[in-house]
Amino acid sequence: MELENIVANTVLLKAREGGGGKRKGKSKKWKEILKFPHISQCEDLRRTIDRDYCSLCDKQPIGRLLFRQFCETRPGLECYIQFLDSVAEYEVTPDEKLGEKGKEVMTKYLTPKSPVFIAQVGRDLVSQTEEKLLQRPSKELFSACAQSVHDYLKGEPFHEYLDSMYFDRFLQWKWLERQPVTKNTFRQ
Repeated sequence: MELENIVANTVLLKAREGGGGKRKGKSKKWKEILKFPHISQCEDLRRTIDRDYCSLCDKQPIGRLLFRQFCETRPGLECYIQFLDSVAEYEVTPDEKLGEKGKEVMTKYLTPKSPVFIAQVGRDLVSQTEEKLLQRPSKELFSACAQSVHDYLKGEPFHEYLDSMYFDRFLQWKWLERQPVTKNTFRQ
């Protein structure tokens, strides 16, 4: 299945790059191949796809992007995505700057007075994280907090996503990925 996804994604990228010249990307054949299907064609896929948050919204790049876009349209959820981005940024911060970056994340997202306070992370967990930050910051400092946010996003926000146009677009992408690749798919 993964090999099919890689091949399908490669085909999509090659097709979008085009061949050069004045008609670059304007071939009727490629427009037809890359056209998203009507959502009604994806109903079978909707019924059969595994509705798992981790699989759909975390592991698959297109699913992750569409779930992020969905969350960004919901004012209450946007701060959760920003927090997860900050945690990812923190994890790649050089060791000598971990303390400074950790304090920044704590102040911005885990302080009750903050405008983008993440209430889903328990106070006990915040206290433990703050203690670890003061003692010795590590790359995994916020992993439990990030897990709390993911646990929250798996609930009602994920179920809202499944009923949104963003999930419909995800199904259209999956439908396109599942189309067979033949020798006629590629330009000669």
